[in-house]
Amino acid sequence: MPPLPVITGLGFITSIGQDRATVQRSLVGLRHGFAPVEFLGNPDLPVKVAGLIDGFAFPTTSWRDWRWPERFTVDRELLRGLAPHGVYAVCALQQALADAGLEPAALADGTSGLFCASAGSPFMLRGFLNQMHETRGERGNPMGIVSSIAGTLNFNLAAHYRIAGAVCGFVSACASSSHALGYAMDEIRLGRQQRMLVVGAEDLTAESIVSFASLRALSSNPDPATASRPFDRARDGFVGTGGAVALILEDANLARARGAHIYAELIGWGQAGDGHSVAVSHPEGAGLRRAMQRTLADARVNAADIAYVNAHATSTVAGDRSEALALHAVFTAENARPRISSTKALTGHGLSLAGVMEAAFCALAIDGGFIPGAAHLVDPDPVCAGLDLPRTTLAEAPRLVLNNSSGFGGSNVCHLLRRPT
Repeated sequence: MPPLPVITGLGFITSIGQDRATVQRSLVGLRHGFAPVEFLGNPDLPVKVAGLIDGFAFPTTSWRDWRWPERFTVDRELLRGLAPHGVYAVCALQQALADAGLEPAALADGTSGLFCASAGSPFMLRGFLNQMHETRGERGNPMGIVSSIAGTLNFNLAAHYRIAGAVCGFVSACASSSHALGYAMDEIRLGRQQRMLVVGAEDLTAESIVSFASLRALSSNPDPATASRPFDRARDGFVGTGGAVALILEDANLARARGAHIYAELIGWGQAGDGHSVAVSHPEGAGLRRAMQRTLADARVNAADIAYVNAHATSTVAGDRSEALALHAVFTAENARPRISSTKALTGHGLSLAGVMEAAFCALAIDGGFIPGAAHLVDPDPVCAGLDLPRTTLAEAPRLVLNNSSGFGGSNVCHLLRRPT
């Protein structure tokens, strides 16, 4: 039997909590993390709500002006190369390592790898390039590149934690951290690594969020309680958020030998492209359907065995419809009826962060014995008829959980988690 990857550590910096217990209470209680926001000092922008991250502040591109909760330690030398989402990531990874009972020194022997996902930092890149233009190239932040481009997470974290195993960054838009997690699973399953750190993070800035308004992808609803409502007939776009989530994956034999707590087993994953559009999901969810089917085949389970699906559903009109049709094709057509919800109704859409964040939520659901309800769902889109979308959190312990992600260009990725055996 090939090695089995399991989740032994979780770390959260999210709009619904910054530790495991708070996040779980939010998921169970369907407590959202939204608040009114004004970007760029412009009250006329249609973007009125975001999933905010309490206790952190990044008023300028200078790390000297940044603030974070006192319980986290961020070294001064490390700060010089970070973006705001890098600070989130450091804090999330500190939590995950402590949760897994690991000391940072344990990561440097070559048996541990690091896969990360973010879109980089448009906020830091704007500041870096503005300075270059203003000074006609005669001045610039020597750490401007490493703090701003898409690999900034893996650059900084790998160097700081002395990672000598596999190190890579993934960029596939909103499927990025799902790709990171899938390939991390394979590193363990193929025996290449015994442990993998998977980190997804995004800035929470105008540069990262407001740009989506040009695509008409963001909700213009000013009410935090109803702005994000996946699968609802009245949905009008997603609500942006930032933050970071870190997972510790280990070979199950290693985890058990050291007495680690196992949240969930990762037993399969799959991916498929839509081959359709640069920005819009396939209208019938063809790529996501294939990704789900490949995941079930990889895990050698049937559609009827799945207890819960954490949907990608972001609360956009086209995206949610596409996913609903894919869910019908995989489950309804097989007379299967898993519970389905999208936790983006609570957190907002974390972009590159979304996949690993929601995989962590699935692990909490398995470990905590609950299924998150479909928050803010009042009037389901008719295309959802026949799907089981519980309006409240259920005290049911799911054995098998499917986690869906989709990104620009039609990148679709799914993971299958199982209650520890």
